[in-house]
Amino acid sequence: MNVAVIGTGYVGLVTGVCLAERGHQVVCVDLDATKVAAINRGVPPIFERGLEPLLQRNVADGRLRASTDLPGAIAGADLSLIAVGTPFDGRQIDLTQIRMVAREIGAALATQDGYHVVVVKSTVVPGTTDDVVRPILEEASGRKAGVDFGVGMNPEFLTEGEAVSDFMDPDRIVLGGIDDRTIAALETLYASFTGVARVHTNNKTAELTKYTSNALLATMISFSNEIANLCAAVGDVDAVDVMRGVHLSRYLSTIRPDGSRLQPGIVSFLAAGCGFGGSCLPKDVNALIAHGERAGVPMDVLKAVIQVNEHQAARMLELLGRHFPSLAGVRVVVLGLSFRPDTNDMRESPAVPIVERLLAAGARVAAYDPAAGTEARKIFAGRPVQLCASLEEAVHDAEAILLVTRWDEFRRVPALIERRDRQPVLIDGRRLLDKHSVARYEGIGL
Repeated sequence: MNVAVIGTGYVGLVTGVCLAERGHQVVCVDLDATKVAAINRGVPPIFERGLEPLLQRNVADGRLRASTDLPGAIAGADLSLIAVGTPFDGRQIDLTQIRMVAREIGAALATQDGYHVVVVKSTVVPGTTDDVVRPILEEASGRKAGVDFGVGMNPEFLTEGEAVSDFMDPDRIVLGGIDDRTIAALETLYASFTGVARVHTNNKTAELTKYTSNALLATMISFSNEIANLCAAVGDVDAVDVMRGVHLSRYLSTIRPDGSRLQPGIVSFLAAGCGFGGSCLPKDVNALIAHGERAGVPMDVLKAVIQVNEHQAARMLELLGRHFPSLAGVRVVVLGLSFRPDTNDMRESPAVPIVERLLAAGARVAAYDPAAGTEARKIFAGRPVQLCASLEEAVHDAEAILLVTRWDEFRRVPALIERRDRQPVLIDGRRLLDKHSVARYEGIGL
């Protein structure tokens, strides 16, 4: 198929590159000419594991190009995917970009023959595709949805850092649409994804499926952190051991005939840590709470999920306070700035409030992240934060180390500090390291 992908953020670019890799002709559209030029050179404007080689191959083979010309991209496409941002403003998601793109697509459809299918891939609350996007498309095009063009909703289930593998090897594909022709077009788009479970549904159900999936993951994380905080308060209990016992439940693992166990990836969300972040979980849970309240449903469980998460970063400073009555002048190193490993995304990362609290307490703050250095320079511009170029530089002379992101590289920390005369305190916010591997260890849930 000829496909136009509108928006080249994490979702849009990964989607476009992976669809091209599956054999489709793809045009990625963005207003930012600099990003467009970089993509056409095979240089991704975001860091995402495995993305760059796929982008370079498909640009070189002519299956993917980027453009600022939305009408031109729509004119040559069978199907368009809207993948622009939907930020949450504290009350509701901001549909400014969605509305703008829908209007431009509608105008382009006014002169186009054939049954073009417009699909929303951005995360939007239930009713957005049918009650916002569809009317704009009809008004701008002067045509009728379901007669002249299709409207669908195809949520993404991508984890940053694993987005390429998630797209290329999905666990499910949810296809929403207003009619059979829309669903059929989406089936053609995903025809090469054989053996993958499909859900055919309406647009509202597809929209809510995405929010429900993220709300479940966020709930599991906050539940685990609440239990971890109880473990620490009770004493002589380690949340890691507690959760290991929970993970062995038949509900969360399968025992093979040979006696070995197979555990699904979801158990990784049942683990203690310093909180969730990123562009999806905090935004989506808050948006779902607001949407529920407008519908007369208070969403009390999800409110608690957010409350627990907002307090979790402060636990790192509380643990640090056990060793330093005052942080004034103390050299504290923050390891990990991205909200999760294998991405440079710092949106809603717990590292940001942790750094802010350290600065407010008068600490001399240094930080290191294998991928998020450029983002960190923007976020902490003008602030006295030393951004280190290597792990070795970061931990050198550190009086305290706060491990915030679960980068595999940080497993080297015990070896790097073991010969120090004065051992730094290590606060493990992800329980990545063996608690016996360093002399002065503190961990969430311990």
